[in-house]
Amino acid sequence: MIRCILPSARAAFAIGATICLLVAPAVHAQRLPDTVLPEHYTLALTPDLKTATFSGIESIDVSVKEPVNSITLNSAEIAFQSVIVNAGGKEQKAAVSLDAEKEQATFTFPDKLPTGKAILSIAYTGILNNELRGFYLSKTERRNYAVTQFEPTDARRAYPSFDEPALKATYDVSLVVDANDTAISNSPVATDTPGPIVGKHTLKFLTTPRMSTYLAAFLVGDFQCSTGEQDGVAIRVCATPDKVALTPYGVEVTKYVLHYYNTYFGIPYPLKKLDLIGLPDFEAGAMENFGAITYRETDLLLDAKTASADAKKEVALVIAHEMAHQWFGDLVTMQWWDNIWLNEGFATWMENKAVATMHPEWNIEESVATEESSTLNLDAQPTIRAIRAKADTPDEINQMFDGIAYGKASDVLLTVENYLGAETFRKGVHNYLAAHLYSNATAEDFWGAQTANSHKPIDKIMESLVAQPGEPLLTFGQPAHGKVSVEQRRFFLSPAIEPDTTHKWTLPVCFKTASGSQDCRLLTPKDSSLKSPEGLFFANAGGKGYYRTAYPASVYAALVAKVETGLAPTERISLIGDEWAQVRANKASVGAYLDLVTAIKADSSAEVLRSALNNVNTVATKIAATPEEKNALAAWLRSTFAPEYAKLGLATANDSANTRDLRAELFAVLGYYGNDPGVIAQSSQIADGYLADPGSVDPTLGQTALYIAARHGDVALFDRLQKIFETSTDPELQSTALRLLAEFQDPALVQRALDYAVSGKVRNQDAAFQLARPLQSDQTRDQTWQYIQNNWDKVQAQLTTNTGGRLVGATGSFCSEASRDDVQKFFSSHKVAASGSVLTRAIGSINGCVELRSLQEPNLKQWLAAQSKQ
Repeated sequence: MIRCILPSARAAFAIGATICLLVAPAVHAQRLPDTVLPEHYTLALTPDLKTATFSGIESIDVSVKEPVNSITLNSAEIAFQSVIVNAGGKEQKAAVSLDAEKEQATFTFPDKLPTGKAILSIAYTGILNNELRGFYLSKTERRNYAVTQFEPTDARRAYPSFDEPALKATYDVSLVVDANDTAISNSPVATDTPGPIVGKHTLKFLTTPRMSTYLAAFLVGDFQCSTGEQDGVAIRVCATPDKVALTPYGVEVTKYVLHYYNTYFGIPYPLKKLDLIGLPDFEAGAMENFGAITYRETDLLLDAKTASADAKKEVALVIAHEMAHQWFGDLVTMQWWDNIWLNEGFATWMENKAVATMHPEWNIEESVATEESSTLNLDAQPTIRAIRAKADTPDEINQMFDGIAYGKASDVLLTVENYLGAETFRKGVHNYLAAHLYSNATAEDFWGAQTANSHKPIDKIMESLVAQPGEPLLTFGQPAHGKVSVEQRRFFLSPAIEPDTTHKWTLPVCFKTASGSQDCRLLTPKDSSLKSPEGLFFANAGGKGYYRTAYPASVYAALVAKVETGLAPTERISLIGDEWAQVRANKASVGAYLDLVTAIKADSSAEVLRSALNNVNTVATKIAATPEEKNALAAWLRSTFAPEYAKLGLATANDSANTRDLRAELFAVLGYYGNDPGVIAQSSQIADGYLADPGSVDPTLGQTALYIAARHGDVALFDRLQKIFETSTDPELQSTALRLLAEFQDPALVQRALDYAVSGKVRNQDAAFQLARPLQSDQTRDQTWQYIQNNWDKVQAQLTTNTGGRLVGATGSFCSEASRDDVQKFFSSHKVAASGSVLTRAIGSINGCVELRSLQEPNLKQWLAAQSKQ
């Protein structure tokens, strides 16, 4: 399943990053017995889109490992009509007992079932729910659709099943649907016949490969598709009829990525077809169902002529992510959810490789470096988990889909690949996949394959990074005579936390050489020094190592002096991230960080500038506490970056992708935190032109201008955006318009935006975001929080089982002890499903902000005062 929904880079600058959803663990393990195992499912489903129900006829071929009187499998929100077993030449009717808490059904038989083969025959009914999980309704103004989302533990809501990833089986699926509708499942259609109900037809699909329950997919409606073919595989990108014109871009990306993966893995995509389907209601970003990948519309559908670079990049990355899962996750699946990183970390790592090759002008490596720095900040929090952690219950399993499983796991793979070399690592990946086709694997299986192939201690490196929480800080001494001292310890953002001295890692440390290459050395827990090359000393060549660094003052000064000439863009991003981490830990002053930002103000890389300014965002919102401080910081931003913006001049058709990004990044900081009157006025003009004709304006700048214009916008702009959201068929423009309603600062318009979010006119997949966004702004936070408390019944009605955690997480944007206490008190009496750990992290974030402000605000005042005298 794709990573948490994140705004674009410049939108994140404006509203803050969305926190990955974490949920509170339940108490009891809910694993199934291992006495009966599935081999094959035959499913015939008949959904009724008007009554929001469905009926199912199911048979499960099972293998009975020892004589049993009962069979237990998973089931939720299912009503059983009959359950019969055929085993040992005898048919028996089962008594059915349900355990709603464990989401299990037990079938008990009069006589024991003998060891060997048996067939369960089940007739049942279920509901097409509104919770965006299981078999659920997705709606447009014109009609309903029946669609599925099963990962991690919701296949049991569509069909009684052995709903655990290691219990793989093959499937024969039939869907009985209205005569004018079609259906999509994992395999191609085998037959399409009228009936058996008048006005219906039955689509029967070819038998699937062996796969886990959560990878099945059933989609019913009037979907229309664009088609293509690559390497003998039929490709379709599908959508509702009004959006089918936005599917061709997805076809082209899919064709490229499929060929890239076939070549890279050395194992061809195993199915005859690959469908990608955009759904009107979808909680996650996308889902890697084997051969039938489902997407939120904004992550698949766009108009290539008018879409922003961010939108094109995001769609390409999401497509590549889910397609990587066809190998990592579908073809080879983790044995259990504690190793979900084997799915998500690999898919995140692979998406970047594929898209970087397809679009080198997008500088994906630099974006990866920025994301790694963000992940390191996440991993430096006190309550963070290890990559591999206990997960038995559905709540514990859902907790695993976070920035650690996606970001940290991907970064660890990047670290190891960089150490081994790309081709050696690729061969290890191939060997791992080839050894576990259509089966399951563990972390040990992967790093064992890499160790055997490379003859290097990858098992020790990866185990230290996967099994332990947190990250290493490497503190270097003064290099001399080809050696440098180094001390490693666990790093925390909070200076109040003393790390456990027993936390040590085995790490490849790659030094930058005078020739621009790297010299990698293995640091073990026992090492206190390493060999180092001559020249400019930088201990994270390429910015690909998963660790923070700290240098002596003279070494750091030398790096800053040569930051633009001696370091590559990814290395500059790494240095920026490490210095900001030192500020957070109170080992460096915020003034020193802003001096570093000054040193890279003319950087030619948009991503380097973005990485630096992301932290300036935090200075503006978390450290600057008074209007005077915010105004002084804005003045510095204008004096520093307005000349750089002016140098770029007006946008032209010949601008590179990087130049467009750089112009938009400078425009954003000047308009959003620099309060530049000229930029604010210009944003209104650009936004007006962009809304009137998206093709008339550079879409990257147009989207950025819209955020600034909305922040200073009036009722006329609000009305215009609301109309676009309600009438546009372009998912990017529509979702942008909705997000912007939460950007307005006028209290009356803030009230309108909040009322609209809970009005029922905003899909419940989006409502929580619309309430979370204004919580992340200084100007609207208090009003929004008061609204949420005063209108809790309306707010709660918009939250699905999972989206409530996003709203709770956004309260972490407060920065006072009084607000922290208020948040704790409110949610202690207004419980939100699946949000216990999110609340803990939000409280930790508030405490971290209070600490950061108390330590660094005096430094900021002093630095700003010095700037005003220059």
